[in-house]
Amino acid sequence: MKLHAFIAMPFGTKPDANGTPIHFDLIYTRLIKPALELAGLDVIRADEEDRAGDIRLDMFQELLMADLVLADLTIDSPNVWYELGVRHALRCRGVVLVQGLRNTNPFDTYTDRKLVYHLSDGAPDPAQLEADIKKLAELTRATLDAWHERTVSPVYSLLPNLTEPNWKTLRIGAVNEFWDRHDDWAARIESARKAGHPEDILVLADEAPVTALRVEARLKAGKALIKGRHFNFALEQFELAAAFDPDNVEAARALGLCLQRLGRADDARAAYEKILSEHPDDVETWSLLGRLDKDAWVAAWNRPDNTAAQRRSDAAYEDALLLKAINTYVTAFRVAPDHYYSGINALTLIHLYRDLTGQKSPFDDEADCMAGGVAWAAGCQQDKNELFWARATLGELAVLRSDPAGVGAAYKAAITLADKDWFALDSTLGQLRLLASIGFAPDNVAAGIATFERALGRLNPPEAEWQPEKVHLFSGHMIDAPGRKTPRFPADKEAIAATAISRALDELGASNRDLALTQGASGGDLLFAEAALARGMRVQLLLPLPEPDFIAQSILPASNGDSWRKRYYQLRDNPLCLPPRVMPDCLGPLPKDSQGDEANPFERCNQWLLNAALALGIKRSRFICLWNGSGGDGPGGTEHMLKEVQERTGQVTWLDTRQMW
Repeated sequence: MKLHAFIAMPFGTKPDANGTPIHFDLIYTRLIKPALELAGLDVIRADEEDRAGDIRLDMFQELLMADLVLADLTIDSPNVWYELGVRHALRCRGVVLVQGLRNTNPFDTYTDRKLVYHLSDGAPDPAQLEADIKKLAELTRATLDAWHERTVSPVYSLLPNLTEPNWKTLRIGAVNEFWDRHDDWAARIESARKAGHPEDILVLADEAPVTALRVEARLKAGKALIKGRHFNFALEQFELAAAFDPDNVEAARALGLCLQRLGRADDARAAYEKILSEHPDDVETWSLLGRLDKDAWVAAWNRPDNTAAQRRSDAAYEDALLLKAINTYVTAFRVAPDHYYSGINALTLIHLYRDLTGQKSPFDDEADCMAGGVAWAAGCQQDKNELFWARATLGELAVLRSDPAGVGAAYKAAITLADKDWFALDSTLGQLRLLASIGFAPDNVAAGIATFERALGRLNPPEAEWQPEKVHLFSGHMIDAPGRKTPRFPADKEAIAATAISRALDELGASNRDLALTQGASGGDLLFAEAALARGMRVQLLLPLPEPDFIAQSILPASNGDSWRKRYYQLRDNPLCLPPRVMPDCLGPLPKDSQGDEANPFERCNQWLLNAALALGIKRSRFICLWNGSGGDGPGGTEHMLKEVQERTGQVTWLDTRQMW
């Protein structure tokens, strides 16, 4: 979604200081709007708002949320000065000033950088218009590129300790449409996460209802993708968030976590250390760094081919790595004594050090005090989403301090709060099995393992999700409608196209272990899907429109449309064809720009299809297109998909119809 610009300027025709009429509507339509659109922004002026009611509500919302505010200071308009002042008070950056030639410049903005555009008879000078548009577009891009490097608001320049308000705390109650869209969007992100559809999340992340929310959008999307263990895609989201807001600690921390989960330990450490150099008391970052240090210690000895005795010996030998992890977790717990996760990890590692080396650790003197702090912090936890982990912490504390009966009782109490969360139970069991693998507190650990194995035995483990060996994505021409002026895919060329598609699948080694993705239109889509079924592949159709509308627009107009419709139904009802996913049902209504124009559903569906393929693995994805190399009948065609695929993977099999018929 494009960045968003709000224009603060006079409306209609107003006289300048010399009495010359200035035609501000022409300045807006001929100069300002084209220039900002050239710079890649979606542009709106206050008089373009359709919503009835107090225009000030919309104005305040825009001045708070817009990525860029452009103020035209050609004349001394009280409204423009007021709006510029509000923006300067709410945001320290994202302002562009323009004006026609003036005899004098106001003192308050005298030193501020401005673009002076050329006028002729009070309107944009045609002789200079192209150059002025280019200069304004360049100034706009430069302002956005320097977003975090240059404070333009005199309020924030003169008051360096002033902090920008959080947009979430400034809800303007009467502007309900904006917040309704935001809340609906956030709910769809969460629904897609729960359903396990990262492709939905990735599309929605690009459709934040107001682009000023894109950091929030990327964070929500990234978190949802992490929970689904799609770390590569989550990393992209956090990189996008951090690129726009380099000071966002949450984005930087999450970026480090993704790097850690992807095995890029050195990059993750660098990310965490950078955060801590600027925020030395950030307990979450200290905790993540502790996990990184602990993982480094475990990786040094936890080899599956070693005997238990060898693992224990190697774990003791790597005592320096163990002490490093202890120190990091202890630091985290000192920073935030209510952070029981850091505390219990520090304590467990302290006990492991003593057990493995037979020596006291440098932290033994504070261990008892820490144990009391962990017990207090975990016992006081009231957040229902954290109750299991808090009680599981008390169970791990019992492993260190109690007997087998006490361990079992503590873990049973935790299990009652797990709400049959198989993954949470299995995660805790994994920690206990790790302790068992080096012979730590064998009786207590065995009691904990038995308790969790019994609980998991009552649950059905989540079914392993089928993963295709390869993913074949297709886009191609529809069969020509009767009477089409310039033939593109004549009906009598169907057999040639079908043979070419089948040959392409064979050359790519398509098999019954693969997945086929397409929309399902008459012509190329259905020929591809039929060829996939013939090879025993599973087929997933993603429809840009509700099925009746899709059939009416993308199947029936073809020559022999009724025949193609029957083939569509036969495909859809085949056992190997997964239930079609309908875009409006899965992603909600099409996003709109500031003018109220809807996005193109076929472009959106192309992005959805591509994300569905890539979410299953970039290396697995193959793209086949049946295309004549020229633009289609509108946006969202094969050309659009081809460009998207080449940008992301470059793995394309192009069936060039110009060489086929």
